[in-house]
Amino acid sequence: MNNSNGWVKLDADSVAKTTENSRSVIMKASFPGGNKLKPLLHLLAWIILLGLPLYFIKRWQVEKDFIWLYYINILIYGIIFYSNYLVLIPRFFFSEKRYKYYLSVIILIACFYLVSDISNKMIFRYVPGRANTERSIKTENGRTLPGPPPGNAYIKRPPFRQMHLFNYTINSIFLVFFSLGLRILERQSHIEKFQKELEKEKLNSELALLKNQISPHFFFNTLNNIYSLISINAEDSQKAVLKLSKMMRYLLYESELGNTPLSSEINFMNNYIDLMKLRMNDKISLIVSFPEKCEDISIPPLLFIPFIENAFKHGISYREKSFINISMLAVKDSITFRCSNSMVRTKEEKDNENSGIGLENVSKRLKLLFPGKHDLKISRSEKTFEVLLYIKFA
Repeated sequence: MNNSNGWVKLDADSVAKTTENSRSVIMKASFPGGNKLKPLLHLLAWIILLGLPLYFIKRWQVEKDFIWLYYINILIYGIIFYSNYLVLIPRFFFSEKRYKYYLSVIILIACFYLVSDISNKMIFRYVPGRANTERSIKTENGRTLPGPPPGNAYIKRPPFRQMHLFNYTINSIFLVFFSLGLRILERQSHIEKFQKELEKEKLNSELALLKNQISPHFFFNTLNNIYSLISINAEDSQKAVLKLSKMMRYLLYESELGNTPLSSEINFMNNYIDLMKLRMNDKISLIVSFPEKCEDISIPPLLFIPFIENAFKHGISYREKSFINISMLAVKDSITFRCSNSMVRTKEEKDNENSGIGLENVSKRLKLLFPGKHDLKISRSEKTFEVLLYIKFA
């Protein structure tokens, strides 16, 4: 399968994953109960609201008629809240039909005001002992005067109609705006989550594409080296093929699992360096320093090999003295990698057009994988080329 086929398959998989994520986000946005925490919060709020009257009855001995009125009002306000929260906002407000939304809210509040007003009248009309509030008394002169209400009957007088309308309107508008704000915040949270999923899928796609570009480029140079080595030393060429097979196994299987242990990446780089050493002579100075014991660090595969490959490709000469120095320092939360080499002019000027593919790819990968957590410095002169890479994981 060539690279173009690999990219087509990758794009199809990415689109499928993105579509699945889109459906999940849409379902959660349409049904607020998708998050387990939200139903629990709603249930807790209802337990508190429905349990308050029981506390009042026990503490202050409030009469049951007022408790019934409280529950009726709570039921009405609950219907207003959830009708706006679950139906009106998703159907009209989020669909840019704002005029229908505002009209529906006005109708909703008006209709349930009638229900609240009727229930208010019915409760106070049948309050026990209200008829006795008009009890009269006679004076010594024989005149009849209205008497005081018996006991606590005076607190059972129905509220003024204007006051009831005012209280109902304020409470209803508050619930409408509260549910609207809550729904907007939830929707914004879903949108941000969806955007993060898209960015993650885009990141994975770009990383896979960059990796697919690195692998053919890497093997192209390696096979050229083995081809030139066959005619010189058959035994060394067999060793080179064995090294290459280990490297291919790493690329095809271990690196496909995502991040890889730093120790495996170091083994891969050592195999590549051993492969390149088969062609080196005494005029080339090679110093390699990798940590023998690595911390439990997991890194993206093929992150450092483009720098090493570039050093061997442009930093060695078989006619004059040249050098390559490679070192790495690894601790728990950071890696410092350094690679320096001499600059050698090659005869194939046409290769210069593609010589920067590996370095460009690894620079893109670092920006995608470690945004703001890495520092890549590349310095070059007429005689030397140096790469200094610092990666912070925490």
